[in-house]
Order: sequence, then structure tokens, then C-alpha cells
Amino acid sequence: MRATRRSILTTAAAAGLAGCAGQPDFGRLPVATQVLVSKSERRMWLLDGNQSLRRYRVELGFQPQGHKAEEGDGRTPEGLYFIDRKNPRSDFHLSLGINYPDPSDVARAESLGVDPGGDIFIHGGPRPRIDRDGPDWTAGCIAVRNREIEEIYAMVRLGTPILITA
Repeated sequence: MRATRRSILTTAAAAGLAGCAGQPDFGRLPVATQVLVSKSERRMWLLDGNQSLRRYRVELGFQPQGHKAEEGDGRTPEGLYFIDRKNPRSDFHLSLGINYPDPSDVARAESLGVDPGGDIFIHGGPRPRIDRDGPDWTAGCIAVRNREIEEIYAMVRLGTPILITA
């Protein structure tokens, strides 16, 4: 009886710990009211008003300088956008969609006779890791570590403004 109880308790404890192992507790994180990205500094801040809540190192599109002008140019957009979707099944761990292109991006692309592109996200690392080439490797997105995107995903709500600067 004593051995059976010990076995049950050990199994239950192991199961409980296994369920928590490596799983972050995001229940108590503050909510970010805005996101700021500096492309030149390769940094992203989650803010509550003017107070910095978190700071992250980021990787950008494979041609990071300049504003995104067209599909395939490898640039990360610059300007004020909004988080417009969340993807828990992303090929890049988790992702938060950015509402690029906005109407001014579409008008600019039309005037140039090009497609503005789209599907710009803040996301984690690629699956498999061999998809990554160099320090700026995305097609125009903003990439962070998988552990970091889990935290960002929990702190940023739909509709949150994101300012991306040069």
C-alpha cells in the first residue's frame, strides 16, 4: 500500500512538473499599449504609454535599409501600423501580423506599377532552422527568439500600434 501510494504521488508529481516544464507563466505580464521598432538599432520595445516594459534584439528583412516598396524587396516597412492578427500555428513558432500594406503603401506601389507585398509579421525563428541565412534573414518581417515571441504574443493585443523607424 505504501509503495503504491508513493508510486502514485511520484507519477502525479512528475506529470504535473512535465506539464509545466519549459512552459512560461504569462498570466501576470503587463499589456503593451504600443510597440516601437528601431531598424538601425535592431531593437524592439514593448511600451505602456512612455514606460518601457520589455526590450528585444530583432532581425529584419534581408535588405533592411529603406521602406518596403514592393513584394520581394526584402525590406521591413517603416511607419505607423497596427497589430491586426495573431497566428498560433505560424511556421515561425508564433506570429503577430502587421497591417502592411496600408492605403498609402498601396497608393505608392500603384504609382510605381508594383505589388506592395504583404504578410509582414513579428515572429519567432524558422522551422527548420536551416531556413535562416545571416543576421537579417526574413522576407521583411521582424524576428525574435522563440521564447521572446511567446512573451510578446501574450503582451500585445490586436489593434496595438507599432511604430517602425529607420
